[in-house]
Amino acid sequence: MTDQPTLTIRPGGPGDARTVLRLLDTATAWLAARGRTGQWGTEPASSDPRRIAQADAWATSGGLYLAGLGDTPVGALVVGAATEYVPPATEPELYVNLLVSDRAYAGHGIGARLLAYAAELARDRGLGLLRVDCYGGDDRALVGFYESCGFTATDPFTVDRPGRPPWPGQVLEHRLG
Repeated sequence: MTDQPTLTIRPGGPGDARTVLRLLDTATAWLAARGRTGQWGTEPASSDPRRIAQADAWATSGGLYLAGLGDTPVGALVVGAATEYVPPATEPELYVNLLVSDRAYAGHGIGARLLAYAAELARDRGLGLLRVDCYGGDDRALVGFYESCGFTATDPFTVDRPGRPPWPGQVLEHRLG
């Protein structure tokens, strides 16, 4: 019998920005290898100054949480305020700014567990609404993943990107009882 490491979740901090970038890089490579470049493109986040600054900001925001199997970080969650390009909530909420997992550990339920953790954080703060936005293009598989985790699609939106095609997005919400 083999002992399987238990998935743990811990708060992140300033030293974890490189871990977030590594997770983003592996997810981007996985998507690109499958021809799914609409979400994050093809270039590693770790080579993009804007994404590096974003990872640094997330790591110092107090809203970063890392999932680990043993000593190996296998997922990241960032919660905080909604991004400026989505319709504002009509009530207090917790917003998922980032959810990424290491595709080498697909099937371990990492993303779903991190979303459940975000719901716990929201409840602990007395909030009844958890929202997230995601890539809503192609076959909407990512939207389907969030729906399988208890979210309901609400507002579609588009982010205009100079010199690049518009990015189709979808806001989803999870009402917490």
